Amino acid sequence: MRFHGAVGFAGTQQETTRGVFEEIITERSYFGDVITARRRLEPPVGTLNLDVTSENSIAIVADAFALSNFETMRYVVWNGKRWTVTNVEIRRPRLILTLGGIWNGDTPGAPSGS
Repeated sequence: MRFHGAVGFAGTQQETTRGVFEEIITERSYFGDVITARRRLEPPVGTLNLDVTSENSIAIVADAFALSNFETMRYVVWNGKRWTVTNVEIRRPRLILTLGGIWNGDTPGAPSGS
């Protein structure tokens, strides 16, 4: 299955209120392939609802920016949702991104997990 979507990168941090810093996120578009597409329901820990966890792997064709900033990747937009990047494997010219749960952190133009 083909992939085309945004990858969120953390840039600098900005102090929003005294002592509170938030990451400035930028998104860049990438093409690639969905290698693995599956999901898992996690048993609740202190909540009533099950947590959905992705076990997907997406291989993107990496540009120079992605190769030099892979450690700042925070999420991938796939199927209309932002998924946390839990692991990045370098296989030039591709990066293999392993996805976890739904991203609840900062997004471009909407700080504080909006």
